[in-house]
Amino acid sequence: MITPYHYGDLSDYSFLVTGGAGFIGSNLVEYLLTHNAKKVLVLDNLETGSLANIQPFFNHPSFTFIEGDIVDPDTCVKASRHADIILHQAALGSVPRSIKDPAATNQTNIDGFLNMLIAARQNNVQRFVYAASSSTYGDSTILPKKEDVIGKPLSPYAVTKYVNELYADVFSRTYGIETVGLRYFNVFGPKQSPEGAYAAVIPRFIMAFLKGEASVIEGDGNQTRDFTYIENVIQANIKAATINRKEAVNQIYNVAVGESTSIMALFQLLKELSGSDLSPRFIESRVGDVRDSLADIAKASNLIGYNPDVRFADGLRRTYNWFKTKYNLTESE
Repeated sequence: MITPYHYGDLSDYSFLVTGGAGFIGSNLVEYLLTHNAKKVLVLDNLETGSLANIQPFFNHPSFTFIEGDIVDPDTCVKASRHADIILHQAALGSVPRSIKDPAATNQTNIDGFLNMLIAARQNNVQRFVYAASSSTYGDSTILPKKEDVIGKPLSPYAVTKYVNELYADVFSRTYGIETVGLRYFNVFGPKQSPEGAYAAVIPRFIMAFLKGEASVIEGDGNQTRDFTYIENVIQANIKAATINRKEAVNQIYNVAVGESTSIMALFQLLKELSGSDLSPRFIESRVGDVRDSLADIAKASNLIGYNPDVRFADGLRRTYNWFKTKYNLTESE
């Protein structure tokens, strides 16, 4: 990540990144340390994050790791005590996970979120930027998705992410905390886990190709997504965290590329990258999944200067090559 995205000097700010050992969080930490943030604290319970993601930072003088859970209010207060800006990434992701265990998703994503907001207020944190979700659009069929038009949630996960937005808005209005919600659209890239039942589609597909196995497609493969490379998500977070513009805060923004790609098109691109002749295996669609997803990113562009530098095909190539190197696999293995 070479291009600087921040406004002002990061050495003026101490950051707390919740979920900082996870995929998105650890990439944020890398950006902040690379660009000389005064202090970068990570709070993570390591349930879905990995120490390996942040191991390279342990000897950095500006880095501190706190192992703890956002469901504990005292932990939230202690972790945010010296933070100027919170980048809240901690959550239990995955629609299927939330359908299987809605209580656990609610506890982390709503109770934990509220704990962090209360801690931010108590410690006079300047700004609270949080990971929202495109799942909030629910059953709305309107494309492209615009921030002020949503439907009914299709999963417990979507409910929790919508409640986050409601709480952030109330805390902004009632307590004067500056909040910014970023509705992520299908983020992918280096450090994303391909393991487990709730792994995202791109790392799953890449690992299948590298291992010479058939990729599993849920449904007919014609469902579409606005796949968003991690560097674009880092840009949105950093700009939202550091912009000095009154009308840019206390807002919700789509974070995407503004391009629609079907799952079958994704499969074909990876097939070309790998030189494979494999065919996919189709199974039933997942309950709670949105059929089509495409973002309007005009609001983020106009208010925080968001401009996704990495288009989908380029990001997919970078991600494929990273996985190939990371796992030391060739397509024949």
